[in-house]
Amino acid sequence: MKIIVPMAGRGSRLRPHTLTVPKPLIPIAGKPIVQRLVEDIAKVAGEPIEEIAFIIGDFGCEVEEKLLQIAEKLGAKGSIYVQDEPLGTAHAIKCAEESMQGDVVIAFADTLFRADFDLDKNSDGVIWVKKVEDPSAFGVVKLDDYGFITDFIEKPKDFVSDLAIIGIYYFRSAEKLMEEINYIMTNDIKQGNEYQLTTALENLREKGAKFSLGKVDDWMDCGNKNATVETNGKILDYERHEFMIFPDTAKIENSLIIQPCFIGENVVVKNSKIGPCVSLGNGTRIENSNIQNSLIQENTLIDHGNLNNSMIGNSAQYFGVSREISLGDFSVLDFHSKA
Repeated sequence: MKIIVPMAGRGSRLRPHTLTVPKPLIPIAGKPIVQRLVEDIAKVAGEPIEEIAFIIGDFGCEVEEKLLQIAEKLGAKGSIYVQDEPLGTAHAIKCAEESMQGDVVIAFADTLFRADFDLDKNSDGVIWVKKVEDPSAFGVVKLDDYGFITDFIEKPKDFVSDLAIIGIYYFRSAEKLMEEINYIMTNDIKQGNEYQLTTALENLREKGAKFSLGKVDDWMDCGNKNATVETNGKILDYERHEFMIFPDTAKIENSLIIQPCFIGENVVVKNSKIGPCVSLGNGTRIENSNIQNSLIQENTLIDHGNLNNSMIGNSAQYFGVSREISLGDFSVLDFHSKA
């Protein structure tokens, strides 16, 4: 089995945090989003993962190396493909055509999930969905009485279904999917000026392909600051048993840590209360602060911070008192400085 991961978008809604780091590499509870995604899929796939293909933008050699390391840790071959233009979900998959062979899981790297992940190999594919309040922003599916998908609709203006496609798919034959993607691109069939995966799926269904439904218990978004902070807290809660012991290099002095929290290597916490639902990246230093429900990345200094629902990037410095901030990499915010 192969995992195909389209992740070419930079994540404009998560700026300033994605100005220096692509969104899929933003850490959630100590691990990049994309690493958590492929690890979760590998756990439930029921068979070894042969290859993980990452479809990226112009992210640079350092990002490519990190992605190859993620694949290597799962015992899989890592492949890198570049999507030069944002021409839609089908176009992204087209970029990885060389790896589209056999059975595959396609997972878009802007979401995390909790699910009873069952690969129904009696179907031609499985589409994972979640009920949503506003389906107009998503691709959605309709079902027949037997639970098979009867229609794929991209961002419907009028209500047809509240079952939103979350961006995770299983296909028994990647080659058949590629035939339809090549067809819609050769014939310039677009929706919203883009080549959409749902168009290829609908073509497959009309030709007799049977797609069954996969449901998720929790679909966690990382689209903006608030959603990412909330997802960080959920992952910490789901996996709290993994975060009970801090690394030996961490120094906790005269401080209270309220679980669940992630504490990275070489973190220093002095005279502070941390938690619940806080992640502190490697090398970060916290003094005289009260922080809860927040995501703090690596090598950052916070002094006299009173933070909730906040996200602070790498190598940032924050001095002062506030309640909620979103501070990008290498920024300095000092409420105590004098004019």
